[in-house]
Amino acid sequence: MNKPLILVVEDDGTVRNLITTTLKSNEYRFLTAFNGESAIAAASTRQPDIVLLDLGLPDMDGVEVIRRIRSWSQMPIIVISARSEDADKIAALDAGADDYLTKPFSVAELLARLRVTQRRLAAQEGKSGEAIFRNGNLSIDYGAGCAYLGGDQLKLTPTEFKLLCLLAKDAGKVLTHTYLTEKIWGSSWESDMASLRVHMATLRRKLEKDPDTQYIQTHIGIGYRMLKI
Repeated sequence: MNKPLILVVEDDGTVRNLITTTLKSNEYRFLTAFNGESAIAAASTRQPDIVLLDLGLPDMDGVEVIRRIRSWSQMPIIVISARSEDADKIAALDAGADDYLTKPFSVAELLARLRVTQRRLAAQEGKSGEAIFRNGNLSIDYGAGCAYLGGDQLKLTPTEFKLLCLLAKDAGKVLTHTYLTEKIWGSSWESDMASLRVHMATLRRKLEKDPDTQYIQTHIGIGYRMLKI
């Protein structure tokens, strides 16, 4: 598996050096940006495979960087931020981030997230002609990587789409927290469980706009299940 090109967007020199040293020692290709404008310029001109993005940039909020990149690209964006509140995570994920790591983070966890994202990229490149899932007003085109609700395309992040697919392929079955985090991130760390909760909350908000229709059922302390409509 070829190593992807990673754009590191971080204005803190200590954190940036930690990330780039880690990438270099693991033979990843990388480039750096110190603020939002340079990050957007690098993303558009160099077309990196993955973006590692801090939210507290000197010239603009990282969430705005996500929105602007998402206006023309679906390149994976992993947020690395000291902001640990759910509201901050939800804002970043709603803007289009694929994953969220909270500072301080471990090098092992960062590398694990990169490996999972890399596998996801490889899987997307190899997709072809898969079936379409239907459940009530929800339909999922696995091959195209799109989901629709009542004929309108849902604006899902890659992680939300993968969660939806996992639930759909085992509709009616309870999928445990551990199973889902292992499938999404390749691990079941405490931060994975927190990220799963946030991703699932945003996914449900997009799916269940009609208060009378429930697609995903929460089994407290166990996991989630897609209900058959």
